[in-house]
Amino acid sequence: MTRTLTAPSEHSGERLDSYLADALEISRSAAARLLEEGRVTMGEKALPKNYRIAGGEELAVDIPEPEDAEVAAQDIPLDVVYEDDDVIVVNKPTGMVVHPAPGHSDGTLVNALLHHCAGSLSGVGGEKRPGIVHRIDRDTSGLIIAAKNDAAHLGLSAQLADHTLARTYECLVTGNLREDNGTVDAPIGRHPTDRKKMAVTAKGRRAVTHWEVIARYPGVTHVRCRLETGRTHQIRVHMAHMGHPILGDTVYGAKKPVPGLTGQCLHAVGLRFIHPRTGEPVELHCDLPEEFKAYLRKLESRG
Repeated sequence: MTRTLTAPSEHSGERLDSYLADALEISRSAAARLLEEGRVTMGEKALPKNYRIAGGEELAVDIPEPEDAEVAAQDIPLDVVYEDDDVIVVNKPTGMVVHPAPGHSDGTLVNALLHHCAGSLSGVGGEKRPGIVHRIDRDTSGLIIAAKNDAAHLGLSAQLADHTLARTYECLVTGNLREDNGTVDAPIGRHPTDRKKMAVTAKGRRAVTHWEVIARYPGVTHVRCRLETGRTHQIRVHMAHMGHPILGDTVYGAKKPVPGLTGQCLHAVGLRFIHPRTGEPVELHCDLPEEFKAYLRKLESRG
């Protein structure tokens, strides 16, 4: 299957493998493999992975047939919010890693999906991430969509790229935001000294988060966030950049965990996309996890 991409001018100067990883929602190594195998062309010319984007290039990406996944299927209970022959949407619990990685070889969402879907997942993301269209952090809960075939995966990835796949989150942040709503438009890239973290940096990629206040409590604000882009740790980084890190976020906020919270108080409550087969809009919502609601009740009781 061939996917056609037009490289945006905002990616000018970026390495092609990095751009493809972002545009196709695949790993950097998977993007590099496509380039090494000559599967990314401009006109009749195959491009190398260190090619630098100028902006405006028309790229053809030949997506190979899916490989058999080496990741083991595991019978792990899933909270399935929506499912058909093409896509599945799951309400992921806090603490579950999305795909196998060093230190997390099993017990992941991918392991669970392979069992639930009987191995029927797209191969676009590579053998370690079959079906995965987008990711949410281990200690973030909520809605995540996976594709059961390559056509669905490519269609959903295109929606991620043009922002028609909309994701809404709710979170509790420290402090009192002065305004009732606003937008953070600040580029995000790797932290200059701590490579495990992300940061707002001039060399990062454009990142846009729209937010609005749901409720205010002493020292804490309940906020709804809508992602326009989908950078790694985007909401966590943007809230911290505003001076209001997410409650329980020990990476970008206070180092000590918050009693009663397992991870950061961040939940993906809403997901909207165009069904890749039918073309019909699909809008899904899920309830806040009990831990989040319990903390809200505690805040409300304090008045």
